[in-house]
Amino acid sequence: MTDLGDFGEFTADADADADGDRADAGGTDSVSTSSDGTNADADDDFERTSVEPRGEDVGIGTICVSQGLRVAEDDDDTSLRAYVTRDNRSSIRIGSYLIAPYPDGESLFCRITGLEYAQQYHADDATEIHARRAMRTDGVDEADYKFVATLEPVAVLYEDSAEPRSADASSGQNPRDDGELKRRMTDRVPKPQTVVKRATDTEEIKTGLKMPDDGVFLGHLSVGGEKVRTATTPPTIDYRLKDDYAAGDPLVFRHTLIAGGTGSGKTHGAKNVLRQYLADERRYPMEDGRSVQPAVVQFDPQDEYAQMHDDNPDLDGEFARRLDREGIAYGGHDDTTVFVPKVGSATYSASHHRAEQVEFTIPFEMVHENPWLVAGSGLNDNQYGALVSVLLPRFRNQYGEDGTYEEFTTFLDDPALREELDESGRVHEATFDAVRRRVLGFGHVFDQDARPITDLVHEFVRPGGLSVVPTYHVNDTRATEAVVLALSSLLIDQKLSNDPTYDRIKETPLVLGMDEAHNFLTDADSVQAGKVINKFTEAAKQGRKERLGLFLITQDPQDIDDAVFKQINTTIVLNLGDEDAIKSVNIPSNLESKVPYMEKGQMVVYSPDNSEPVELIGLPKCLTRHGRD
Repeated sequence: MTDLGDFGEFTADADADADGDRADAGGTDSVSTSSDGTNADADDDFERTSVEPRGEDVGIGTICVSQGLRVAEDDDDTSLRAYVTRDNRSSIRIGSYLIAPYPDGESLFCRITGLEYAQQYHADDATEIHARRAMRTDGVDEADYKFVATLEPVAVLYEDSAEPRSADASSGQNPRDDGELKRRMTDRVPKPQTVVKRATDTEEIKTGLKMPDDGVFLGHLSVGGEKVRTATTPPTIDYRLKDDYAAGDPLVFRHTLIAGGTGSGKTHGAKNVLRQYLADERRYPMEDGRSVQPAVVQFDPQDEYAQMHDDNPDLDGEFARRLDREGIAYGGHDDTTVFVPKVGSATYSASHHRAEQVEFTIPFEMVHENPWLVAGSGLNDNQYGALVSVLLPRFRNQYGEDGTYEEFTTFLDDPALREELDESGRVHEATFDAVRRRVLGFGHVFDQDARPITDLVHEFVRPGGLSVVPTYHVNDTRATEAVVLALSSLLIDQKLSNDPTYDRIKETPLVLGMDEAHNFLTDADSVQAGKVINKFTEAAKQGRKERLGLFLITQDPQDIDDAVFKQINTTIVLNLGDEDAIKSVNIPSNLESKVPYMEKGQMVVYSPDNSEPVELIGLPKCLTRHGRD
């Protein structure tokens, strides 16, 4: 009786051939016989061929045509698959980058988008026999199945060389000229049985993904949480944002958003990026011909960014040497100053950093340019119009430009003023009362016992300097909003003005960082909220020209107004668990599905003007001090 455990297994020994045929002297593949002694070629369902290679395998497999081989303009019509040999199967991952050469020296750069096992032989393996056999052995014999990878063509790589290629196209060789490697859209199909290899050449990978060689370092290219390894030194691939006008507008002035949930590493990552903008060599040309270091102003609701003044004690010498080799700026930034808003009796404690501290206050005179700063809650159009067109101008005429908040509330307490404006038809008494109620409650914000920020502009905005504005010590949400919006409006207004009051702001490249940006740039129905959104939207639109870059950090990207969001060119997404938040960042679906599973420091970067959408791993250590320990 036939042993069921041996059912379907055949040998490839040429001696078992029923006709006694032998493989020819050229080393051709031998043909097996079936268990009943008949020629295996007679039964395709149970055919098995043993391959005796003449040399070592090259690549991971070959392009196959079993289900078609087609490259089309419409991605849905493209059919590109590769058979993966048995020894390579366990190391293949979705998202891996591959190279398929053409005979004339060009190459197809592609990405794995699907993996599947398919039947090798026409047999039913869903049986009791097969199941029990697998359960009693160490594992499945993968030779019984085909392992096929579905490929997405990304680009055709070619060398732009004036010299003709010396290799004969028919030879199948893939010569490399000395010309510049370039990419173009996929416009040709690879030949059947083309050997597919892992992409391990840094130049090929960067060109295929349209990644620049120079710029601001964000992280290392990865797939599935593992760094992409190359055959070069260093064995990793650095991802950088364009930062040179010769390569197009620096992307810092086309704005950046970092989105990530609690514990995802977004503050760690944000510090590392900002540290690159504070590097000594980072400079941008201005319209007057000067090359100027950028100033960074960072609003800090959790009191974490002032630590950028100090070195990270965990950053050892070996790690530092690696950073030096890759041209990554690191270490505490000496020119860091903490500008502490004086709000009522709130006190700021700074035992966790050694940066200089400067107290300031918001002068009420800034309200004349930004009336919504004193709107404690929503004002309708009539109320806002009364505040802007009647009450504030009249107060300024009576008290002058230096009129204080206390004087303004006293001004509104005058019943004669209320009656006069109502009788004249300029402001209805109900509208007057509504405005008065909403501007009360800011006595602890304006005109405190500290220097006005308008007197500190030269120190607040300084080339190569980091100014941190902490608000953690301010417990009043309205006061926090007033401080952050007053300072950001000052910076934006001066940047966009054709006749600025403070030339220092106008003439200095500026990175305006805002953590928890969703608290300040959210969509709302009030008039003042609309004014804020309009201001930031206009700033985002003119950022390139004015050397102004928004650097927004949030855990709730879905709450940021669309008008601002649409101006963001670079989106960095770390782990997010909320489905609405993930949908709102508008990254490709293949990367969107990875976001909930990303570990701390893993990120997706979507920057159409910089590269194809990619997955990265940030540095495991912060480049400056981080944490309260």
